[in-house]
Amino acid sequence: MTQRCRSALLGKKRINRLLLAFMFLLLPSLLFQHNAFAMSDREQKIKKLGKLQVCIWPDYFSISYKNQKTGQLEGIDIGLSQEFAKDLGVEVEYVFTHFGVFMDDIQQDRCDIAMFAVAITAARAKNIDYSNPYLSSGMYGVASKSNPVVDSWESMDQPGVIVCVQKGTYMEGVMRNSLKHAELMTVIKNSQREIEVRSGRADVFIADYPYGQKMLQIYDWAKLLTPESATEQFQYAYAVKKGQAQWLERVNAFVRAIKADGRLEYYAEKNNLLPIALIEP
Repeated sequence: MTQRCRSALLGKKRINRLLLAFMFLLLPSLLFQHNAFAMSDREQKIKKLGKLQVCIWPDYFSISYKNQKTGQLEGIDIGLSQEFAKDLGVEVEYVFTHFGVFMDDIQQDRCDIAMFAVAITAARAKNIDYSNPYLSSGMYGVASKSNPVVDSWESMDQPGVIVCVQKGTYMEGVMRNSLKHAELMTVIKNSQREIEVRSGRADVFIADYPYGQKMLQIYDWAKLLTPESATEQFQYAYAVKKGQAQWLERVNAFVRAIKADGRLEYYAEKNNLLPIALIEP
């Protein structure tokens, strides 16, 4: 074999070794990108059906409310769920639920995602997975202006006062643990809270910022009891079925996107929720 042939052969071997080393270096990156952008089984099903099934509570003022006068859905999560469906290239289909049963609806695949400001609690996290939060709210009291006993948040916890909460909400757990003297009343439907207060069977009901603000807009009998010191803040997020890591990451990517591109700020301002929106990426 001539010197020229040996040199050519050695050069070829060096090139092959370099290419092989390059492929070994590149392979982890390619695998990472594949996993990062791989479409989950859930998203594939959504695209195949051509619709994103979204659980909402239709009585949640400013969040996912069905206006009784117009029959139309309105609120921050109506707008944002439509944006998410648009990002996925599908239509949106709403599945009505409430806080007492929504986790079962998710687990039974009646919807792909719950989008109605679901408060993050440790108890719920045992049954569902949460997205990154996008809203944060404390608690407020709603009482009648004619109530002679309860005229402030601080006057609420006294003997003889009845505090009403909706069953299954985070307010139920907080009030059950914090009230020392007042009596706790739980109701199934959110509208029952207002009925109990207006009838005098309860003195005050507990709400969050969106619901409290809406009560002031709609009812002239209602007064809002704002705590002098901020109550425990609860962060709100979207909820999905447990064990779907890729789908959860796709939802989190949407949450990051709406914070970065201004859509969260737009729909929060549109629904008077800007003070509680977590608009920072």
